[in-house]
Amino acid sequence: MFDKWRKYSYAAQKSQWLFVRWIFVWIVVFFLLYNLMTGFFFSMWALENETMLPGLHRGDRLILSSFGFDRLILQKAWTNRSMPFRRGHIVLVDTALKEKKNIFISFLDTVVRFFTAQQGNIIDQGEHFFIKRVIALPGDEISMTKFVLRVKPQDETYSYTEFELSDRPYDITIPQVPALWDESLPFSGNMDPVVLGDDECFVLSDDRSNTNDSRTWGPVSTALITGRVLFRYWPLNRLGRP
Repeated sequence: MFDKWRKYSYAAQKSQWLFVRWIFVWIVVFFLLYNLMTGFFFSMWALENETMLPGLHRGDRLILSSFGFDRLILQKAWTNRSMPFRRGHIVLVDTALKEKKNIFISFLDTVVRFFTAQQGNIIDQGEHFFIKRVIALPGDEISMTKFVLRVKPQDETYSYTEFELSDRPYDITIPQVPALWDESLPFSGNMDPVVLGDDECFVLSDDRSNTNDSRTWGPVSTALITGRVLFRYWPLNRLGRP
């Protein structure tokens, strides 16, 4: 009897529509706030490969700072001093920013990811998002010997190993290279001196085997670096700053 009254009551129907409308409004507001937060301040990321061994493992979940707000405030290219990352920091590189995106498809992908808790997608982010370590900044001179990079910062006389210029210690995985390996290949572990351009950074995997990084792409523009890893929150036994 009560249910029938709600079915034919104008007041009850109006109340239901108001309730549905408010739910819709709150979902939209939460969606906008979520995208504002992830685009301009913080985002979360799950590592899907082993390219950052031994420090990071497949399945590690990370909190990253986003650089959208920083770029919006500066409204110009970063200088070495104003960059929100330093040598040795782990960053997120988005190689798709070099290409013109379909705005509708990108928006639809964002909606699908939001409502599936990042489990569903339209655009395969694994093809253009990469977690890498910044080894050198614009203007640095770099060379590589046996998979270890040497860096001579701009306006300095001497070069240093990549570890000496990092504000935090880290380890790398050095592969066993066959004796007849062609030194001209990008994964040989050796590289002649190169000077980075005014808007170029050199990023590498901690696993120095055949993984894609600046050895295959070349130096990356600072505009492609969209975030910096701040904290690992999963698994709990490796909780902390990576």
